[in-house]
Amino acid sequence: MALRRPRSMLSIFGRVVAIGAAGLVLLVGGLVAGAWMLFGPKDTVGEVDFDTELTIPPLAESSLDDHGRRVFDLTAQEGSLDLSEGTVDTWGFNGDYLGPTLRAERGEEVLIRYRNELGTASTVHWHGMHLPAAMDGGPHQMIEPGGTWEPTWTIDQPAATLWYHPHPHGETMDHVSRGLAGMFIVDDPAQQVELPSDYGVDDLPVIVTDPSSSRGEIEPSREFGDRVLVNGTEGPYAEVSTEVVRLRLLNGSPMRVYQFRLDDGSPLVQVASDGGLLPQTHEATSVRLSPGERAEVLVAMEPGETRTLRSIAPDLGQNFISERFSGGEDKFDVLQLRAADELAASPEVPVELAPDIVEHAGDPEAVDEAREFRLSGRQINGAQMRMGHADEVVTLGDTEVWEVVNNGGEFHSFHVHDVQFRVLTVDGREPPAELSGLKDTILTEEGVTYRLLMTFTDYADATVPYMYHCHLLRHEDQGMMGQFVVVEEGQEPAVGERAEHRH
Repeated sequence: MALRRPRSMLSIFGRVVAIGAAGLVLLVGGLVAGAWMLFGPKDTVGEVDFDTELTIPPLAESSLDDHGRRVFDLTAQEGSLDLSEGTVDTWGFNGDYLGPTLRAERGEEVLIRYRNELGTASTVHWHGMHLPAAMDGGPHQMIEPGGTWEPTWTIDQPAATLWYHPHPHGETMDHVSRGLAGMFIVDDPAQQVELPSDYGVDDLPVIVTDPSSSRGEIEPSREFGDRVLVNGTEGPYAEVSTEVVRLRLLNGSPMRVYQFRLDDGSPLVQVASDGGLLPQTHEATSVRLSPGERAEVLVAMEPGETRTLRSIAPDLGQNFISERFSGGEDKFDVLQLRAADELAASPEVPVELAPDIVEHAGDPEAVDEAREFRLSGRQINGAQMRMGHADEVVTLGDTEVWEVVNNGGEFHSFHVHDVQFRVLTVDGREPPAELSGLKDTILTEEGVTYRLLMTFTDYADATVPYMYHCHLLRHEDQGMMGQFVVVEEGQEPAVGERAEHRH
């Protein structure tokens, strides 16, 4: 009988290492595969029952005070929301989840009497509104629990679908995810175009959120939820009684991008973007909105028919792995539209809407200043948010071009407070029709350069800054935000140290 030669310790060690390495590869591969299955893609197409009538946020009550100001009362408070898995704790304005729709006319002075009944400090920011920096509701206007704040300003901008939400530095995603958001509609009596305008009937607010919940609470730490809500309604349907219905789409989710389309592929007729009407109607098969963006679309209906608004997999301009983990392959059924057997006539939609609206952004032939903004990681121009620092100093009345490019290997958005801007070019080319109007938020694809035109009018304040930032709220909270002050000619900012003027 032949004797086996004993293995050396080195040989045994090598085999153990090899086995261990193979096991590690299998373990890592299993974890990756598990994560791949766990985190996406999400797909609710054809799985939603649409058994609950869409909740329409009430129009906020208002009154005129002795100074002729339109006064609204707004309270941030705790609440609860019934979802399919049970009741979850939430936050809301004047209610359990989300808030009422504020509505005022151009030329009116408004006063908001805000009260914080939460157990933590918060703010309320008027997203898309042109107003003084001290009234903006950014992280410099924190309101402690039990505290009040009364911002007031005169509305002076075109009719538009705006919104309001908290803006506490480092905690915006937490507060918005729990439900603190609402719509603010600006009307312009001088607007000549007739569109569906019966709020809640043929003019529907559509605030889309995707809250994650566990054990009776919203989980703000989860960036992407497994389902979507519209106005806080799960599985919503809306009864349509007119030939055309207007949907005011607002992406109120903290991180998710939606690509809205109709289930039968029929066109969405876009008539407005963030800052108001487009120059002309734009017929599209889908509309992409990143967090904070808005679009107004018209849907034509036939008697008795049913259509579903859904979000198809949005193109985020990333590689397939990044797309998967950023929600780029997710699909959702969002809202069902049910037409009555008889429909009331709707006004005919003209091709020309607001051809001169982009003039509000200024004259591209008379630019006073050009600035560059590079988005990478959680930084803008290589820096993170500093509360006492003026990153940029703008002179009142100046028209500027801000060149924004995302070169960080992931998708970001870019939002500017106070002004509505015009997208001049996208990588040197004329912008697509959906970007032809006024905007305050855009999705920036990797490696693409966006040139934005804006004019800073009416308000100068050397002590209180406005913000610019990525509106993916996790990125914003992680410091992807900067500050600018608007000053009178020759005035120095008093926010803190002044950054080098960038050209």
